[in-house]
Amino acid sequence: MTLAAATNEHLADLSNTLIYSAMAVYTLAFFAYIAEWTFGSRSKVGRTAAALTTTKKAEVPAVTVKNAGGTAVLERPKVVVRAAAGSRDVPDGPGAHGGDEKGDLYGRIAVSLTVLAFLIEFGGVLARALSVQRAPWGNMYEFNITFSTVAVGVYLTLLVLRKNIRWLGLPLVTSVLLDLGLAVTVLYTASDQLVPALHSYWLYIHVSTAILCGAVFYVGAVSTLLYLFRDSYENKLAGGGKPGRFATSVLERLPAAASLDKFSYRVNAAVFPLWTFTIIAGAIWAGDAWGRYWGWDPKETWSFITWVAYAGYLHARATAGWKGRKAAYLALIAFGCWLFNYYGVNIFVSGKHSYADVGLSALQSVGF
Repeated sequence: MTLAAATNEHLADLSNTLIYSAMAVYTLAFFAYIAEWTFGSRSKVGRTAAALTTTKKAEVPAVTVKNAGGTAVLERPKVVVRAAAGSRDVPDGPGAHGGDEKGDLYGRIAVSLTVLAFLIEFGGVLARALSVQRAPWGNMYEFNITFSTVAVGVYLTLLVLRKNIRWLGLPLVTSVLLDLGLAVTVLYTASDQLVPALHSYWLYIHVSTAILCGAVFYVGAVSTLLYLFRDSYENKLAGGGKPGRFATSVLERLPAAASLDKFSYRVNAAVFPLWTFTIIAGAIWAGDAWGRYWGWDPKETWSFITWVAYAGYLHARATAGWKGRKAAYLALIAFGCWLFNYYGVNIFVSGKHSYADVGLSALQSVGF
């Protein structure tokens, strides 16, 4: 039987149709999220400024003199020390919708469209897998469509567990559209059978955990980036500055910098053990496939570099002197390592893990 005969072309075409359909629905969700941010009420902005103004006034110690039977009694002043950057006691913003019914309506429409697009894309990934009766992770195209599906799944799961997480919707859908656009143009590979080295049950274990880790790392990176913007906003307010109208309208609706910092730390810390397992599982698979557990192949090397970067971030984050912005920069560097491991190694570097079926010639053919 030839490889072409082993591929169900009908299911492969159905998968492509579903992926394009998901992109169309994600586009509608993108505009709905834009409407949520644009038309949501701005009436609740200014709470951060009010909180920081109160804190600033409370920082000035005052001495109160009381008369107690003709004797002057000095009460010990209560000194309020402002916490480090990113840990101020300021309220969370009301969310992307700004707290009003109109914005909330747009947000609910956006989430509903995101759920619909997720289901359609999941159907596309499933049809791709059924077309060749294997896991849909044999090349970069399949990895991309699965990764974006899992990323949206992580977002929707967090949305169920946390009420104030809809601010993640717009950057998520934007990234998913870019990811799928890259997949269907530059990285597209026709549905086909796996190379012999990938015929192993470790494919289901190692690659699935790698995809899940990447999706969670992405969520952590977005929240870290937003933390840096929100922290700068709070710093400017605390220093008596006046941010621009756009910054106030957008950043005031986000959770407080301390909340974003805590959220990003928790998601990164939660998935780090799974990333450790991913590397160990890959080493075991390498031992079965190539007769050695570790050979400093580019993919292995950058997986380890990513592990070291996130380990350094988590250690720094747990150390008092490296909380806040310094630790956030480390988190973004760590995610940058993961991104290079995801794209750069597969596309630009030759090695035993070069299963992307995409090289420099393919990139040049589309103008890269």
